[in-house]
Amino acid sequence: MSSTPHDPFYSSPFGPFYRRHTPYMVQPEYRIYEMNKRLQSRTEDSDNLWWDAFATEFFEDDATLTLSFCLEDGPKRYTIGRTLIPRYFSTVFEGGVTDLYYILKHSKESYHNSSITVDCDQCAMVTQHGKPMFTKVCTEGRLILEFTFDDLMRIKTWHFTIRQYRELVPRSILAMHAQDPQVLDQLSKNITRMGLTNFTLNYLRLCVILEPMQELMSRHKTYNLSPRDCLKTCLFQKWQRMVAPPAEPTRQPTTKRRKRKNSTSSTSNSSAGNTANTTGSKKKTPAANLSLSSQVPGLGAIPNCSLNPGRDGDLCHSTAVTPSGQFKEKH
Repeated sequence: MSSTPHDPFYSSPFGPFYRRHTPYMVQPEYRIYEMNKRLQSRTEDSDNLWWDAFATEFFEDDATLTLSFCLEDGPKRYTIGRTLIPRYFSTVFEGGVTDLYYILKHSKESYHNSSITVDCDQCAMVTQHGKPMFTKVCTEGRLILEFTFDDLMRIKTWHFTIRQYRELVPRSILAMHAQDPQVLDQLSKNITRMGLTNFTLNYLRLCVILEPMQELMSRHKTYNLSPRDCLKTCLFQKWQRMVAPPAEPTRQPTTKRRKRKNSTSSTSNSSAGNTANTTGSKKKTPAANLSLSSQVPGLGAIPNCSLNPGRDGDLCHSTAVTPSGQFKEKH
């Protein structure tokens, strides 16, 4: 038996015993290939739990999905969060789609510290429609993906900008209804708008309302509150954040230095010294009257806190409040 290639992404086609165990590092495009395979394994019985598992496997918990396209009434841009992504993919199949996959051509990869960005200017979203008629829709545009650079390599941001789309009808169906003008007229009409079904477009419009309500839904799921109580709680907390004044940074007190005057004679030096001592003794007394609560954190209001003579004739007699709230005399 030949030796295993040194390619770290090698997966042997001969059986599961030669494949590496998940999670493992793969190329970003291969993750899209795995997502296409998972979408192909969908059945008609796939419920919400299946779609949640699908989104958990390929999207991060804080992932966002953005679609940009232009309709008859102007350009549109929709961005949905992680909780709404499973429902987005399910609406694609609810609109009559039987198969969905993505094709990336000539994509460019850029590696960052914690993410990998894939930029594909020639991306095609292919959908196979079974109703109202058998049609293949190719939606072309630019797809920008951001993956987390870890073992799971899940999608963090998904941005698909749609440029054009084509709806392909098999020739055999046209030949079968060549003599029926009504069927031919129906076949000539588009079944999608910019490659998206009406189910998906209506859901994206609904997400404009649902996205801001994610906080209410999360609070209802976490605390099991009624919708009215969730709304009251969220509004009250938002009002508190608006009313609460911003925290002001603490300012450090500035200290001023006194300038000394130079004297030319010893007599003036001695007189200046006496004057300085007298002035210093007079200026020390007001400093002693400062509240200790402003100097020492944790102390409350301190009554009669000064360096005035006390009852026993001591010079340093003061009353302070300890952090526990009790008064304590200091001598």
